[in-house]
Amino acid sequence: MAVCFMFNASKESIKSFGVGEYMMELENQNILFFTRTMQLGGTENVVLQLCEIFKPLVNKIVVCSCGGVNVKKLASMGIRHYTLPDIESKSPSIILDVCAKLEKIVSKENITLIHTHHRMAAFYVAVLGLYKKCAFFSTAHNTFYNKKALTQFSYKHSNLIACGDMVKKNLVDFYSIPEKQIDVIHNAVKPFKEDIISDCTIRELHNQEYFLVGNVGRLSEQKGMVYFIKAIPEVLKKHDNARFLIVGSGEDEEKLKRLTETLDIKNKVIFLGYRNDIQNIISQLDLLVLSSLWEGLPLTPIEAFSVGKTIVATAVDGTPEIVEDGVSGILIEPKNSKAIAEKIVFMIENSDERLKMEKAAKKRFEQEFSFEKFAEKYVEVYKKKI
Repeated sequence: MAVCFMFNASKESIKSFGVGEYMMELENQNILFFTRTMQLGGTENVVLQLCEIFKPLVNKIVVCSCGGVNVKKLASMGIRHYTLPDIESKSPSIILDVCAKLEKIVSKENITLIHTHHRMAAFYVAVLGLYKKCAFFSTAHNTFYNKKALTQFSYKHSNLIACGDMVKKNLVDFYSIPEKQIDVIHNAVKPFKEDIISDCTIRELHNQEYFLVGNVGRLSEQKGMVYFIKAIPEVLKKHDNARFLIVGSGEDEEKLKRLTETLDIKNKVIFLGYRNDIQNIISQLDLLVLSSLWEGLPLTPIEAFSVGKTIVATAVDGTPEIVEDGVSGILIEPKNSKAIAEKIVFMIENSDERLKMEKAAKKRFEQEFSFEKFAEKYVEVYKKKI
Protein backbone atom coordinates (compact mmCIF):
# COMPACT_ATOMS: atom_id res chain seq x y z
CA MET A 1 0.00 0.00 0.00
CA ALA A 2 1.43 3.35 -1.01
CA VAL A 3 2.03 6.18 1.36
CA CYS A 4 1.35 9.40 -0.52
CA PHE A 5 3.45 12.45 0.29
CA MET A 6 2.31 16.01 -0.12
CA PHE A 7 4.99 17.82 -2.08
CA ASN A 8 6.53 20.45 0.14
CA ALA A 9 10.24 19.97 -0.45
CA SER A 10 12.54 22.87 -1.23
CA LYS A 11 16.24 23.23 -1.89
CA GLU A 12 16.65 24.15 1.77
CA SER A 13 14.74 21.10 3.01
CA ILE A 14 16.65 18.82 0.65
CA LYS A 15 19.89 20.14 2.11
CA SER A 16 18.68 18.83 5.45
CA PHE A 17 18.88 15.36 3.91
CA GLY A 18 22.63 15.94 3.61
CA VAL A 19 22.64 16.11 -0.18
CA GLY A 20 22.83 19.81 -0.92
CA GLU A 21 26.46 19.62 -2.03
CA TYR A 22 25.39 17.66 -5.13
CA MET A 23 23.07 20.36 -6.39
CA MET A 24 25.45 21.86 -8.94
CA GLU A 25 26.08 18.49 -10.60
CA LEU A 26 22.37 17.72 -10.83
CA GLU A 27 20.79 21.06 -11.58
CA ASN A 28 21.05 20.72 -15.38
CA GLN A 29 19.52 17.24 -15.55
CA ASN A 30 16.17 16.59 -17.22
CA ILE A 31 14.89 13.33 -15.74
CA LEU A 32 12.34 10.91 -17.16
CA PHE A 33 10.91 8.39 -14.69
CA PHE A 34 9.44 5.58 -16.79
CA THR A 35 7.20 2.97 -15.17
CA ARG A 36 4.25 0.80 -16.11
CA THR A 37 1.49 2.57 -14.15
CA MET A 38 0.90 5.32 -11.64
CA GLN A 39 -1.75 3.32 -9.78
CA LEU A 40 -1.43 2.46 -6.09
CA GLY A 41 1.55 0.39 -5.04
CA GLY A 42 5.09 0.27 -3.74
CA THR A 43 6.75 0.96 -7.09
CA GLU A 44 4.54 3.96 -7.73
CA ASN A 45 5.28 5.18 -4.22
CA VAL A 46 9.02 5.09 -4.91
CA VAL A 47 8.49 7.12 -8.09
CA LEU A 48 6.61 9.75 -6.07
CA GLN A 49 9.37 9.78 -3.47
CA LEU A 50 12.05 10.27 -6.12
CA CYS A 51 10.04 13.08 -7.66
CA GLU A 52 9.90 14.79 -4.28
CA ILE A 53 13.62 14.31 -3.67
CA PHE A 54 14.89 15.41 -7.07
CA LYS A 55 12.47 18.12 -8.15
CA PRO A 56 14.32 20.84 -6.18
CA LEU A 57 17.69 19.53 -7.38
CA VAL A 58 17.29 19.16 -11.14
CA ASN A 59 16.12 21.26 -14.06
CA LYS A 60 13.05 19.17 -14.86
CA ILE A 61 11.26 15.90 -14.13
CA VAL A 62 8.65 14.19 -16.30
CA VAL A 63 6.98 10.81 -15.80
CA CYS A 64 5.52 8.41 -18.34
CA SER A 65 3.25 5.42 -17.70
CA CYS A 66 -0.16 4.09 -18.72
CA GLY A 67 -1.71 6.30 -16.03
CA GLY A 68 -3.52 5.83 -12.75
CA VAL A 69 -4.78 7.67 -9.69
CA ASN A 70 -1.32 8.99 -8.76
CA VAL A 71 -1.18 11.10 -11.94
CA LYS A 72 -3.12 13.68 -9.90
CA LYS A 73 -0.41 13.56 -7.25
CA LEU A 74 2.20 14.27 -9.91
CA ALA A 75 0.15 17.22 -11.15
CA SER A 76 -0.03 18.62 -7.60
CA MET A 77 3.77 18.42 -7.52
CA GLY A 78 4.04 20.34 -10.80
CA ILE A 79 5.34 17.30 -12.69
CA ARG A 80 4.15 16.54 -16.20
CA HIS A 81 2.88 13.03 -16.97
CA TYR A 82 2.82 11.47 -20.43
CA THR A 83 0.38 8.61 -21.00
CA LEU A 84 1.68 5.60 -22.90
CA PRO A 85 -0.04 2.31 -23.76
CA ASP A 86 0.47 -0.48 -21.21
CA ILE A 87 4.06 -1.62 -21.72
CA GLU A 88 3.14 -5.16 -20.64
CA SER A 89 1.27 -5.59 -23.93
CA LYS A 90 2.98 -7.75 -26.56
CA SER A 91 0.85 -6.40 -29.43
CA PRO A 92 3.16 -5.33 -32.30
CA SER A 93 1.10 -2.21 -32.94
CA ILE A 94 1.33 -1.17 -29.28
CA ILE A 95 5.06 -1.88 -29.15
CA LEU A 96 5.58 0.38 -32.16
CA ASP A 97 3.34 3.03 -30.61
CA VAL A 98 5.29 2.99 -27.34
CA CYS A 99 8.59 3.25 -29.21
CA ALA A 100 7.43 6.23 -31.24
CA LYS A 101 5.94 8.07 -28.27
CA LEU A 102 8.91 7.41 -26.01
CA GLU A 103 11.37 8.77 -28.56
CA LYS A 104 9.23 11.90 -28.97
CA ILE A 105 9.12 12.47 -25.19
CA VAL A 106 12.89 12.12 -24.86
CA SER A 107 13.44 14.55 -27.75
CA LYS A 108 10.75 17.08 -26.81
CA GLU A 109 11.76 17.26 -23.14
CA ASN A 110 15.49 17.12 -23.89
CA ILE A 111 15.84 14.21 -21.46
CA THR A 112 19.36 13.64 -20.12
CA LEU A 113 18.61 10.90 -17.56
CA ILE A 114 16.12 8.02 -17.84
CA HIS A 115 15.21 6.02 -14.75
CA THR A 116 13.00 2.98 -15.34
CA HIS A 117 10.94 1.11 -12.75
CA HIS A 118 9.79 -1.93 -14.72
CA ARG A 119 11.61 -4.51 -16.83
CA MET A 120 9.63 -3.65 -19.94
CA ALA A 121 10.38 0.04 -19.46
CA ALA A 122 14.08 -0.85 -19.40
CA PHE A 123 13.54 -3.01 -22.49
CA TYR A 124 12.24 -0.03 -24.46
CA VAL A 125 15.23 2.09 -23.44
CA ALA A 126 17.55 -0.70 -24.51
CA VAL A 127 15.88 -1.54 -27.82
CA LEU A 128 15.76 2.13 -28.85
CA GLY A 129 19.37 2.68 -27.79
CA LEU A 130 18.38 5.63 -25.62
CA TYR A 131 21.14 4.71 -23.15
CA LYS A 132 23.61 6.02 -25.73
CA LYS A 133 22.36 9.59 -25.36
CA CYS A 134 21.03 9.58 -21.76
CA ALA A 135 22.27 8.39 -18.40
CA PHE A 136 20.32 5.18 -17.77
CA PHE A 137 19.19 3.92 -14.35
CA SER A 138 16.77 1.14 -13.42
CA THR A 139 15.33 0.19 -10.05
CA ALA A 140 14.46 -3.49 -9.59
CA HIS A 141 11.52 -3.67 -7.18
CA ASN A 142 10.87 -7.44 -7.04
CA THR A 143 12.45 -10.84 -7.47
CA PHE A 144 11.57 -12.80 -10.61
CA TYR A 145 12.45 -16.15 -12.15
CA ASN A 146 11.32 -15.75 -15.74
CA LYS A 147 12.12 -13.89 -18.96
CA LYS A 148 15.85 -14.37 -18.45
CA ALA A 149 17.04 -13.26 -21.90
CA LEU A 150 14.72 -10.25 -21.96
CA THR A 151 15.84 -9.15 -18.50
CA GLN A 152 19.52 -9.49 -19.35
CA PHE A 153 19.04 -7.50 -22.57
CA SER A 154 16.96 -4.82 -20.84
CA TYR A 155 19.41 -4.21 -17.98
CA LYS A 156 22.70 -4.71 -19.83
CA HIS A 157 23.49 -0.99 -20.14
CA SER A 158 21.66 0.18 -17.01
CA ASN A 159 22.99 1.44 -13.71
CA LEU A 160 20.91 -0.95 -11.60
CA ILE A 161 19.48 -0.22 -8.17
CA ALA A 162 18.00 -3.10 -6.18
CA CYS A 163 15.53 -2.26 -3.44
CA GLY A 164 17.04 -4.93 -1.19
CA ASP A 165 19.81 -7.50 -0.84
CA MET A 166 17.58 -10.39 -1.95
CA VAL A 167 16.58 -8.49 -5.08
CA LYS A 168 20.27 -7.96 -5.86
CA LYS A 169 20.98 -11.63 -5.21
CA ASN A 170 18.20 -12.57 -7.62
CA LEU A 171 19.68 -10.33 -10.32
CA VAL A 172 23.16 -11.79 -9.83
CA ASP A 173 22.34 -15.46 -9.26
CA PHE A 174 19.45 -16.00 -11.67
CA TYR A 175 20.04 -13.36 -14.33
CA SER A 176 23.87 -13.40 -14.19
CA ILE A 177 24.08 -9.61 -14.00
CA PRO A 178 27.49 -8.45 -12.74
CA GLU A 179 27.40 -7.62 -9.05
CA LYS A 180 29.39 -4.42 -9.57
CA GLN A 181 26.57 -3.11 -11.80
CA ILE A 182 24.10 -3.10 -8.89
CA ASP A 183 23.69 -0.77 -5.94
CA VAL A 184 21.30 -1.57 -3.09
CA ILE A 185 19.04 1.16 -1.71
CA HIS A 186 16.37 0.07 0.74
CA ASN A 187 12.86 1.42 0.41
CA ALA A 188 11.83 3.90 3.06
CA VAL A 189 8.96 5.98 4.38
CA LYS A 190 8.85 9.31 6.12
CA PRO A 191 8.45 9.36 9.89
CA PHE A 192 4.87 9.92 11.01
CA LYS A 193 4.91 13.23 12.89
CA GLU A 194 1.30 14.29 12.45
CA ASP A 195 -1.39 14.06 15.09
CA ILE A 196 -3.35 10.82 14.87
CA ILE A 197 -6.71 11.37 13.22
CA SER A 198 -9.04 8.88 14.86
CA ASP A 199 -10.88 6.58 12.43
CA CYS A 200 -14.50 6.24 13.55
CA THR A 201 -14.66 2.49 12.78
CA ILE A 202 -11.45 1.76 14.66
CA ARG A 203 -12.46 4.01 17.54
CA GLU A 204 -15.76 2.17 17.97
CA LEU A 205 -13.99 -1.20 17.95
CA HIS A 206 -11.51 -0.01 20.57
CA ASN A 207 -14.38 1.29 22.70
CA GLN A 208 -15.72 -2.27 22.66
CA GLU A 209 -12.26 -3.48 23.79
CA TYR A 210 -11.45 -5.50 20.69
CA PHE A 211 -7.86 -6.45 19.80
CA LEU A 212 -7.34 -5.11 16.27
CA VAL A 213 -5.28 -7.01 13.70
CA GLY A 214 -4.65 -5.34 10.35
CA ASN A 215 -3.41 -6.43 6.94
CA VAL A 216 -2.45 -3.70 4.47
CA GLY A 217 -1.90 -4.18 0.76
CA ARG A 218 -3.36 -4.54 -2.69
CA LEU A 219 -6.12 -7.15 -2.74
CA SER A 220 -4.34 -9.45 -5.16
CA GLU A 221 -2.74 -12.88 -5.21
CA GLN A 222 0.68 -11.50 -4.29
CA LYS A 223 -0.43 -10.28 -0.87
CA GLY A 224 -1.76 -13.67 0.26
CA MET A 225 -4.92 -12.25 1.80
CA VAL A 226 -6.68 -15.60 1.32
CA TYR A 227 -4.32 -17.21 3.83
CA PHE A 228 -4.82 -14.35 6.27
CA ILE A 229 -8.60 -14.68 6.11
CA LYS A 230 -8.44 -18.47 6.48
CA ALA A 231 -6.42 -17.98 9.69
CA ILE A 232 -9.10 -15.86 11.32
CA PRO A 233 -11.48 -18.64 12.48
CA GLU A 234 -8.59 -20.31 14.35
CA VAL A 235 -7.76 -17.08 16.16
CA LEU A 236 -11.39 -16.50 17.07
CA LYS A 237 -11.62 -19.94 18.68
CA LYS A 238 -9.25 -18.69 21.38
CA HIS A 239 -9.86 -14.94 21.28
CA ASP A 240 -13.33 -13.88 20.24
CA ASN A 241 -12.37 -10.33 21.22
CA ALA A 242 -10.19 -10.03 18.08
CA ARG A 243 -11.32 -8.16 15.00
CA PHE A 244 -9.57 -8.00 11.64
CA LEU A 245 -9.17 -5.00 9.33
CA ILE A 246 -8.11 -5.28 5.68
CA VAL A 247 -6.84 -2.03 4.19
CA GLY A 248 -6.56 -1.79 0.43
CA SER A 249 -8.34 -2.37 -2.85
CA GLY A 250 -7.75 -4.59 -5.83
CA GLU A 251 -9.00 -7.20 -8.23
CA ASP A 252 -9.62 -9.86 -5.56
CA GLU A 253 -11.83 -7.74 -3.31
CA GLU A 254 -15.14 -9.44 -4.07
CA LYS A 255 -13.55 -12.89 -3.92
CA LEU A 256 -12.14 -12.14 -0.46
CA LYS A 257 -15.44 -10.78 0.79
CA ARG A 258 -17.18 -13.94 -0.38
CA LEU A 259 -14.58 -16.00 1.49
CA THR A 260 -15.45 -14.24 4.76
CA GLU A 261 -19.08 -15.17 4.15
CA THR A 262 -18.21 -18.80 3.41
CA LEU A 263 -16.16 -19.00 6.64
CA ASP A 264 -18.98 -17.29 8.58
CA ILE A 265 -16.69 -14.48 9.75
CA LYS A 266 -18.19 -11.63 7.72
CA ASN A 267 -19.01 -9.67 10.88
CA LYS A 268 -15.49 -10.13 12.26
CA VAL A 269 -13.65 -8.71 9.23
CA ILE A 270 -13.81 -5.07 8.17
CA PHE A 271 -12.72 -4.01 4.68
CA LEU A 272 -11.60 -0.39 4.99
CA GLY A 273 -10.81 0.01 1.28
CA TYR A 274 -8.03 2.17 -0.08
CA ARG A 275 -6.61 4.69 2.38
CA ASN A 276 -4.01 7.37 1.76
CA ASP A 277 -3.25 7.71 5.49
CA ILE A 278 -1.68 4.30 6.07
CA GLN A 279 0.64 5.30 8.90
CA ASN A 280 -2.26 7.04 10.63
CA ILE A 281 -4.37 3.87 10.34
CA ILE A 282 -1.60 1.47 11.40
CA SER A 283 -0.86 3.59 14.46
CA GLN A 284 -4.41 2.82 15.67
CA LEU A 285 -4.07 -0.98 15.31
CA ASP A 286 -2.69 -3.46 17.83
CA LEU A 287 -0.87 -5.72 15.38
CA LEU A 288 -0.11 -5.96 11.68
CA VAL A 289 0.14 -9.03 9.45
CA LEU A 290 1.95 -9.25 6.11
CA SER A 291 0.84 -12.45 4.36
CA SER A 292 2.60 -11.89 1.02
CA LEU A 293 3.64 -14.74 -1.25
CA TRP A 294 6.45 -12.70 -2.81
CA GLU A 295 7.92 -9.23 -2.36
CA GLY A 296 10.89 -7.11 -3.28
CA LEU A 297 11.39 -5.04 -0.17
CA PRO A 298 7.86 -4.40 1.14
CA LEU A 299 6.81 -1.03 2.50
CA THR A 300 4.20 -2.35 4.93
CA PRO A 301 6.66 -3.50 7.63
CA ILE A 302 8.55 -0.23 7.30
CA GLU A 303 5.31 1.72 7.66
CA ALA A 304 4.43 -0.33 10.74
CA PHE A 305 7.86 0.16 12.28
CA SER A 306 7.71 3.91 11.62
CA VAL A 307 4.74 4.22 14.01
CA GLY A 308 6.09 1.77 16.57
CA LYS A 309 4.02 -1.27 15.65
CA THR A 310 5.23 -4.83 15.20
CA ILE A 311 4.26 -7.43 12.62
CA VAL A 312 3.73 -11.09 11.81
CA ALA A 313 5.17 -11.44 8.30
CA THR A 314 5.92 -14.12 5.75
CA ALA A 315 9.65 -14.64 5.31
CA VAL A 316 9.70 -14.01 1.56
CA ASP A 317 12.40 -12.27 -0.46
CA GLY A 318 13.38 -8.97 1.19
CA THR A 319 11.03 -9.09 4.18
CA PRO A 320 13.67 -10.67 6.50
CA GLU A 321 15.92 -7.71 5.67
CA ILE A 322 13.42 -5.58 7.58
CA VAL A 323 11.87 -7.88 10.19
CA GLU A 324 14.27 -9.49 12.67
CA ASP A 325 12.52 -12.67 13.75
CA GLY A 326 11.68 -12.59 17.44
CA VAL A 327 13.20 -9.13 17.84
CA SER A 328 11.19 -6.57 15.86
CA GLY A 329 8.50 -9.00 14.69
CA ILE A 330 7.79 -12.63 13.87
CA LEU A 331 8.58 -14.36 10.58
CA ILE A 332 6.58 -17.31 9.22
CA GLU A 333 6.51 -19.36 6.04
CA PRO A 334 4.15 -18.24 3.26
CA LYS A 335 0.83 -19.92 2.41
CA ASN A 336 0.42 -21.12 5.99
CA SER A 337 -2.83 -20.01 7.63
CA LYS A 338 -2.13 -22.15 10.69
CA ALA A 339 1.16 -20.33 11.34
CA ILE A 340 -0.51 -16.94 10.88
CA ALA A 341 -3.17 -17.89 13.44
CA GLU A 342 -0.64 -19.27 15.93
CA LYS A 343 1.52 -16.14 15.86
CA ILE A 344 -1.44 -13.76 16.11
CA VAL A 345 -2.57 -15.71 19.19
CA PHE A 346 0.96 -15.50 20.59
CA MET A 347 0.98 -11.72 20.16
CA ILE A 348 -2.43 -11.38 21.83
CA GLU A 349 -1.43 -13.56 24.79
CA ASN A 350 2.08 -12.13 25.29
CA SER A 351 1.65 -8.39 25.52
CA ASP A 352 5.06 -7.84 27.15
CA GLU A 353 6.82 -9.55 24.25
CA ARG A 354 4.74 -7.57 21.79
CA LEU A 355 5.71 -4.30 23.47
CA LYS A 356 9.42 -5.24 23.34
CA MET A 357 9.11 -5.94 19.63
CA GLU A 358 7.33 -2.62 19.07
CA LYS A 359 10.23 -0.73 20.69
CA ALA A 360 12.78 -2.68 18.65
CA ALA A 361 10.76 -2.05 15.48
CA LYS A 362 10.76 1.72 15.99
CA LYS A 363 14.51 1.71 16.64
CA ARG A 364 15.16 -0.35 13.50
CA PHE A 365 13.14 2.07 11.39
CA GLU A 366 15.14 5.03 12.66
CA GLN A 367 18.48 3.31 12.07
CA GLU A 368 17.90 1.56 8.74
CA PHE A 369 14.83 2.75 6.83
CA SER A 370 14.53 6.50 7.22
CA PHE A 371 13.54 8.70 4.30
CA GLU A 372 16.68 10.79 4.84
CA LYS A 373 18.94 7.78 4.24
CA PHE A 374 16.91 6.83 1.16
CA ALA A 375 17.30 10.34 -0.29
CA GLU A 376 21.02 10.53 0.45
CA LYS A 377 21.75 7.18 -1.17
CA TYR A 378 19.81 7.90 -4.37
CA VAL A 379 21.51 11.25 -4.82
CA GLU A 380 24.90 9.65 -4.17
CA VAL A 381 24.27 7.00 -6.85
CA TYR A 382 23.14 9.60 -9.39
CA LYS A 383 26.11 11.81 -8.61
CA LYS A 384 28.53 8.90 -8.94
CA LYS A 385 27.25 7.68 -12.31
CA ILE A 386 25.98 10.62 -14.36
